[in-house]
Amino acid sequence: MTEVILLERVENLGQIGDVVRVKPGFARNYLLPRKKALRANEANKKIFESQRAELEARNLERRKDAEAAAKRIDGKQFVIIRQSSEMGALYGSVSARDIAEAAAESGVKIDRAQVRLDKPMKTLGIFPVRVMLHPEVSARIEINIARSAEEAERQARGENVLAREEEAAAEEPQGAEFFDEGANRPAESAASGV
Repeated sequence: MTEVILLERVENLGQIGDVVRVKPGFARNYLLPRKKALRANEANKKIFESQRAELEARNLERRKDAEAAAKRIDGKQFVIIRQSSEMGALYGSVSARDIAEAAAESGVKIDRAQVRLDKPMKTLGIFPVRVMLHPEVSARIEINIARSAEEAERQARGENVLAREEEAAAEEPQGAEFFDEGANRPAESAASGV
């Protein structure tokens, strides 16, 4: 385990100034290159203490900006058009990149690293998504996945678009009604030698 000093709040890890123990790979590949932490040695502890007030002031300013952005996007709905099976299963899934692109098309700037997906989105429907604008500020948006813009509007109104298709499929005629009476006798024509 490696000890590091956090330079900003890291979710599920700690606050600014906390000295935490993490796996070496996490420190080396994530925290240190992104300037979220310093190795916890005596020299770095002195550097951190001398810069602590500046770091906290910068963090407070970024947090205020994130809170303003959260107010603008909280509760917004973004539409993503995808192809799917008749049962509503997508051919592929919707990723954080897709969500960031859909938001950008609507004039909202969200970085894909800020999008937090609990599980992959693989069906049609409306899904809540958390966006981390700052380590201490998050917003909730909705992603409306549909096959067309019209279908997205119907889903936004609360309609179940898949239920309508299931009802329509149940009303369609089945089996023998599609065949012509005369075409449905292959055994008779074979017996007569024709």
